[in-house]
Amino acid sequence: MNKHFKAAVAACAAMTLAPLAMAENVAAAVAEMAANADANMNASGSEHAAAAAGPIASVEVVSRKTRSSVDLKRDEIQKILPGTNPLKALQTLPGVSFQTADPWGNNEQNLSLFIHGFSGQQLGYTMDGVPLGDQQYGNYNGLSPQRAVTSENVRSVILSSGAGDLATASTSNLGGTIETFSSDPSSKQGFSAQQTVGSHRTSRTFLRYDTGSFGDGNSAYISALHHEARAWDFKGRQGGDQLNAKYVNLNSKGKLTLYFNYNDKIEPNEDSTVHVAGETSAPYTRPFLYPDFNAALSYLSPTGATPAAEGNNYRNYYSDAQRKDYLAYAKYDWHLNDNTSWSNQVYYHYDDGVGVVAGPIGVAGLPALFAVYYPNQNLKQVFGNSGYATRTTEYKIKRGGLLSTLRTEIGEHKLQAGVWVERNESEAYRRWYALDVNNPSSPYDRPSNPLITQYGSEIRNTVVQLHAQDEWRVHPDVSLLAGFKSSLQFAKGDFPVQPRKGAIAGGSTALPVGDIDTKKWFLPQIGARWDVTPHDQVFVNLQKNMRQFVTYGGGGASPWSLASQSAFDLFKQSAKPETSVTFETGLRTSRQLNWGPLQAFDGQVNFYHVSFKDRLLQISPTPVISAIIGGNPVLANVGNVRTDGVDLSGTFHFGRQFSFYNALSYNRSKYEDNYNNGASLVPTSGKKVPGSPEWMNKFVATVNVADTEFQLIGDYVGKRYATYTNDLSVPSYFLMSLGVSGKLPFMNGGWLKNARYRLNISNLADRRGSQNVVVGAADKTYNTFPIAPRQGFLTLMADF
Repeated sequence: MNKHFKAAVAACAAMTLAPLAMAENVAAAVAEMAANADANMNASGSEHAAAAAGPIASVEVVSRKTRSSVDLKRDEIQKILPGTNPLKALQTLPGVSFQTADPWGNNEQNLSLFIHGFSGQQLGYTMDGVPLGDQQYGNYNGLSPQRAVTSENVRSVILSSGAGDLATASTSNLGGTIETFSSDPSSKQGFSAQQTVGSHRTSRTFLRYDTGSFGDGNSAYISALHHEARAWDFKGRQGGDQLNAKYVNLNSKGKLTLYFNYNDKIEPNEDSTVHVAGETSAPYTRPFLYPDFNAALSYLSPTGATPAAEGNNYRNYYSDAQRKDYLAYAKYDWHLNDNTSWSNQVYYHYDDGVGVVAGPIGVAGLPALFAVYYPNQNLKQVFGNSGYATRTTEYKIKRGGLLSTLRTEIGEHKLQAGVWVERNESEAYRRWYALDVNNPSSPYDRPSNPLITQYGSEIRNTVVQLHAQDEWRVHPDVSLLAGFKSSLQFAKGDFPVQPRKGAIAGGSTALPVGDIDTKKWFLPQIGARWDVTPHDQVFVNLQKNMRQFVTYGGGGASPWSLASQSAFDLFKQSAKPETSVTFETGLRTSRQLNWGPLQAFDGQVNFYHVSFKDRLLQISPTPVISAIIGGNPVLANVGNVRTDGVDLSGTFHFGRQFSFYNALSYNRSKYEDNYNNGASLVPTSGKKVPGSPEWMNKFVATVNVADTEFQLIGDYVGKRYATYTNDLSVPSYFLMSLGVSGKLPFMNGGWLKNARYRLNISNLADRRGSQNVVVGAADKTYNTFPIAPRQGFLTLMADF
């Protein structure tokens, strides 16, 4: 057993045997209280405050926090579009910028997420407490929320946009946390079915069976999902199958939960459009040529070259992401006595995935790469005589862990202490395959018999995270919080397959091997909450967080992707993990009103300041962001970022017939330093963080007429800079979507119950423009993904 893993186990034992001793060393503070376990489907794994009275609530403010925290319930998530990615549902919240190519938000390759100036890889993610990693495409330490739980089984999603709970199992939560919770089994036996059809041959079938209560506190459900949809701009097929099963036993001593998830999906990727300074035109989309193989053959010159006029916006034959995940956990919440509970959870995740690109052999340095392995040969013949080759990045993740938290109340103090331990083994292999002119491959089959294995990495990583906190109720209306966490990471990387000289940009002959141990023992949090009136609450919070180094080999912002062993050794000696100190304060209110038609209002205003230090930048060795050959970036600390902003959101309730929710946010994130790219000084000091808009505004207008609900959603995203030096930018956009839902009265009765429908239309005005902006260069170039056209979907659902 690895020495670090032994140390982690010992730390776990120490924490669970003596949590009170640790907690007594923490200054008086306010901590988040753990909700009592509940088998009802509407129970939550984190406490929630009731929203203002009224039948419609788009966002629920979590009032027992010393920081900004908002909650989206299942019904509000599914209203956006049945089956939507829980992360996409967050786009209605203040300070959140989310974009992706498909209406469900399922495509991970082109997903863009910014919250308060932090990118999606700088946030923390969990599902029922289980860590989901940092959400990088080609993930090495987790999986996306929609692959961990079927959207229709999501109970709620909680966004803590400034700082998350100390107990959050994440090594990347610089800018806040996103917690997804699965629903519990229903207390009533029943079967439910849901079918969505719509644009581009969409078919989404969801089935769920609940056993109801049986035996002594037992209940369970099992669900199945099949999803298919065609890409809107080419003939790629998004599809997949998912199985969820959950068992709960609830009694006076505690709650036992068993959960299993299986997900198998294949989705087409999109090619982004490359933009350069001074361009006069660029294609709106770069559609793949698949399945028209004859068109693909005629697209290339006899030697495999792409049309010169298209430059970097040439077309590939196909690209896709194939992912297969198994995730399971067992959790027991033990009520030791009226004042003390002990929660223990073990989990395991296995992922087998591959990212595939079938493209021309004559682009982006590929002839030089292939010549390393096949010198003085006809490369077109080597790769199947089609002019195309298939590149894969093949992933495996095997990780398991333990979360243990003890909570107790002593007088006016609520004490909490816990540990998270995870052991992760990940692999990433880059391979190249022939694309046979007589037997062309399909994006829906996994390639076999590689001609080249360019490199192969294997990294073993152990994470240990400890936390302790105290909530002290100093007055019936005032609570204080103090606590800290310790974040320890022990990583060791190896390359069983090293690249040959010339097979990686920069001429590397040996990618680095070795270990990096990173330990931060004291990351504090302090906060306070004051119930000014029964309707108004002031909160303030200060917290320090750290992002551990990425443990991925062969690419990305990882030390194991550096060009040489000496570069790795220098990084290990001198580089620092990214850290952030977040200060936030705000006011929550929830009031019943008697102002004519306006009967209630609930909302929150939140001010924040973030000092982000030791920013790590991946400095690309190639001038084109999407170069296919890959490379070894320079990875270096390039200075600090200062962020200031405000979020203002609220819901106006006009009786039972109408509500209006609006969220306005302003964010100013600026670099404080210039950096050196190895050849010159890059003037980024004072420049705004690209990709993150300064201004955003979202609204949700909901009207109930008889048994029909109409919901109009608006999403304004302001101008975004597209380079680090701010010399290029993309304009703002405003999109609307419409949802109409109601009962099917003629179908209800007898064995068919609660029959209803939902009609959704995305991009209602059929706008065009740049939705995602891909930032990867200091100046003169950037990439974009387009806004998808108007699409419509009809969902029918019923219980049996």
